[in-house]
Amino acid sequence: MHLDVLPTRHGGAAENMAADFLLLKRYPAGRNTHARFRHYGWHRPSFTFGYSQKIEYVRAQLPAHESIELCRRPTGGGVVDHRVDWTYTLVLPRNHPLYDQPAPRSYEIIHTAIADALVALGQPVEVKQTCDPAEASDGEACPSPAGPTVCFTRPERYDVVHRTTGAKVAGAAQKRTRDGLLFQGAIARAAVAPTLDWDAFHAGFVEKLSAALAWPAAESPWPEFNEHEFEGLTGQYASSEWIEQR
Repeated sequence: MHLDVLPTRHGGAAENMAADFLLLKRYPAGRNTHARFRHYGWHRPSFTFGYSQKIEYVRAQLPAHESIELCRRPTGGGVVDHRVDWTYTLVLPRNHPLYDQPAPRSYEIIHTAIADALVALGQPVEVKQTCDPAEASDGEACPSPAGPTVCFTRPERYDVVHRTTGAKVAGAAQKRTRDGLLFQGAIARAAVAPTLDWDAFHAGFVEKLSAALAWPAAESPWPEFNEHEFEGLTGQYASSEWIEQR
């Protein structure tokens, strides 16, 4: 039982989404006691958006007069501007205890690891533990945001927020299938100190995440995906049929 920490890579928007989905579907073959974590970047200015978002709304959020790559994610969530974030993916196999927990529990555990790593580097952040008064009906349950959303504009329960300003620092979306749990997250670089050492944060986040999952972390080489399958899935994610399906 291990947390495999993959090398940092950069890719196009469709390539990054294809790699994340194949980490859930195909890797590591025969090693279902391993989780997989990766931090990655973007070849070009990119935006992604949740699977259920309407394309008309998404296009209205994009910067005018700028060439960007756009891709619909396999997970949910809002519109994310990847020009200004630190992006990561976590994949958990079905045999990890967190797979069977409610989605809010996944958010809380993973975002607590992010907050702890940032606090260790002097950042005044915390995990938001309550709903906004207008959202909460019984003090316990928080309804999902209604309608389309833009990430980092409004924090939800279990997001990471700045203690002083209340600004959203980290958010995520997830997808649970029979293969495992895919968790795609982003951290707003502008919401933390500009002097933050992101390499130190990466190491600290992995350490805190490993402790939270109770699986030791180990660096792992990049998996050898089937080239035909990877190219086919990348083409699917880049297609207008996928991007504009809603």
